[in-house]
Amino acid sequence: MITALQKQYYKLQHRLDTMYVDKLDGTISQAFFDQKSSEWRSEQADILRKIEQHQRANQTYVDEGVRLLELAQGATSLYERQEMRAKRRWLDFVFSNSTWKDGCLIPTYRKPFDMLAVTNEAYRKEKAVRGISDGFFEIWLPGPDSNQRPIG
Repeated sequence: MITALQKQYYKLQHRLDTMYVDKLDGTISQAFFDQKSSEWRSEQADILRKIEQHQRANQTYVDEGVRLLELAQGATSLYERQEMRAKRRWLDFVFSNSTWKDGCLIPTYRKPFDMLAVTNEAYRKEKAVRGISDGFFEIWLPGPDSNQRPIG
């Protein structure tokens, strides 16, 4: 969405630049230039506000993800210190419709805990097979983003 908004912003900027040359060449009147440039600059300001809102939303999403991972990391010790009623709320928050099969509990995780559980299981299997000891798991490591610029 940010890319689309930026594209729209630059399209308006190109129009303003082209229209300015037309004004200098006398192809369009000063009144027309003033009217259109005012409209397009207003649109650009709206676009910049929308871009800023999306960037704030992206940062909020990342911040909430970090807090969730921190919570998940300390969940066991937090759970153990709670009273029974609070433990029940924790379980209702994390699980949904778990079942018993052949004497075993089969958990059904709510989102996003389902992803954490799958990742944790994959990490444990990979650690057992390859003897990973650094605590890093490739799917959680940062990969290239959409802004492919040199680091430095």
